Amino acid sequence: MNLPAESVKPFKLVNYFFLSSFIVMLLFAFTLSLFITQRSKEALLKKTETFAVLLAENLNYQVFFNFVLPMALQGKEVRLRDPRQFKMLDRIVRNTIYSFKIEKVNMYDPSHVVAYSTDPTLVGRSDAAGRDVEQALTGRTTSRFLTEGRFIKVRPFGSSPTGKLVTTIPFRVDPSIDPQAKILGVFEITQDISKDYEAILKDQYRMVFFSVSLMALLYLILLIIVKRGEVIIRRRAEEQQQLVDKLHQAERMASLGEMIASVSHEIKNPLGIIRSTADLLEKKVLQGDPQNRLASIIREEADRLNRIVTEFLDFARPQVPRKEAIRIESVLERNLQILEPELARTGVKVVKDFSLSSRPIQADPDLLYRAFLNILLNAVQAMPEGGTIELRVRDRGSQTEVEIRDSGIGLSDEDLSKAFQPFYTTKERGSGLGLAIVKNIIEAHHGTIELIRPEKGGTVVKITLPDKA
Repeated sequence: MNLPAESVKPFKLVNYFFLSSFIVMLLFAFTLSLFITQRSKEALLKKTETFAVLLAENLNYQVFFNFVLPMALQGKEVRLRDPRQFKMLDRIVRNTIYSFKIEKVNMYDPSHVVAYSTDPTLVGRSDAAGRDVEQALTGRTTSRFLTEGRFIKVRPFGSSPTGKLVTTIPFRVDPSIDPQAKILGVFEITQDISKDYEAILKDQYRMVFFSVSLMALLYLILLIIVKRGEVIIRRRAEEQQQLVDKLHQAERMASLGEMIASVSHEIKNPLGIIRSTADLLEKKVLQGDPQNRLASIIREEADRLNRIVTEFLDFARPQVPRKEAIRIESVLERNLQILEPELARTGVKVVKDFSLSSRPIQADPDLLYRAFLNILLNAVQAMPEGGTIELRVRDRGSQTEVEIRDSGIGLSDEDLSKAFQPFYTTKERGSGLGLAIVKNIIEAHHGTIELIRPEKGGTVVKITLPDKA
C-alpha cells in the first residue's frame, strides 16, 4: 500500500529542511573552527613579533654600546670585513640571542648590503634585501610570516609544517636616548616558530575533526529519529487507509445488504407460491403419469432458490447471537448426526480429537451449528472421492480453539485471499456467501476464523472463540 501523497509531501519537506540545516550547521562549525585557529595563529604571530622587537632593541643596544661606540672611541672605522671586528660583533650578537629560538640574524647597511649575518654565506650580498629592509630604513618595523605548511596543503606523510617569522627593525644610534635617532642600518631577525605553528595546526585539525564528528553524530541521531518518524507516519497512514477501505467496504456492503434484503423479500413470496403450486401439480401429474418428474424438478429448484435467498437474507441482515452456556463438542456432534448419511455416501471418515477438559462457552448454538455445517459441507465437497475430516477442540487460556481439517484438494493462493469475500466461489453452483456468513457469525461472537493450507495438502479452518464473549 502506497503512502498517501498528502502525508508524504510535508514529511519530504521536513527531510529536505533537515538535510539543508545539517549542511549549514556543518559549514558553520567548519568556518568557526577555522576562525578560532586563525585567531590563535594571529595571537602567536603578535606575541612572537613583540618578542622580536624587544630582542632587536636589546640587540641594538648591545651592538651600539659594545661594538660601534668602542670603535668610535678608539678612532677606528667600522669594517666588518676585518675578521677581528666581525668576530667581535658575532660574539656580541650570539651572546645576545643565546637561548632564544632565533634561526638567523642579518644586519644590512644603508646600501642594502648584508654587513653581518649569523649565516656567513650571506655576508656581502646585496640581493638579499627586500621591501621590508627599505621600509626599515625609513623607520618602520615590519614582520613577515613564512610557511610551507598551510591548511589544506598536502605534505609528505610524517613531515611537519614549517613556520618562520621574519622581523625587520631599524638599527639606530643609541635608541635608549632618542627613539628617532639616526638609522645606521637594519636588523633582520628570523625566528623559527614551527613547533608552535604545528601545535596550532594540530588544534585546527582536531577542532575540525571534532566539529565534523559531532555534526555527523548529530546527523545520525536525527536521521534515526526521522526514519522512526517515517515508519510511524507510514504505519499510521496504512492504518488510516485500511480504516478508510473498511469504511468504504462497510458502506458498499450496507447498501448491497439493503438491496439484497428488499429483493429477497420480493422473491420469497412468489417462491412460496411456486413451491406450493409445484406440490399440487406433482400430486396431479403423478396420478396421471407416474414417470413425469417435471413438477418435482420445479419443486427442487424452488427449494434450492429458497436456500439461496435465505443465504442472501442471512448475509444482508446477520442475526444477533442469543448466547447461552454450551459446549462446542455438542454442537459438532449435532452437525455430524445430520451429515451422517452424506458422509457415508461420499466415503468420508471423521476423526474426533476433543479435549476432555474443555469448558462451556457463552455462544448461540444455532448460529454456530449453521457455521460449522457450512464448513463441514465445504470439506465434504472438497473430497468427492472420499477422504478424512479431523475435528479438534482445545482450550487456549480464556479461549476455545476449533480446527476442522480435510484431506481434500486444498485451496490456491487466490482462493485463500478471497475465500471470505461475498459472492466469491469456486463452485459451479453456489451463491458465494457461505464463508462470508460463517465469518459474520464467528465475528459476532468476538472470535476469529482463519484458512490455512498445510504442507501435507488439504485445508484447515481454524476458529478461536472466547469463553465469555
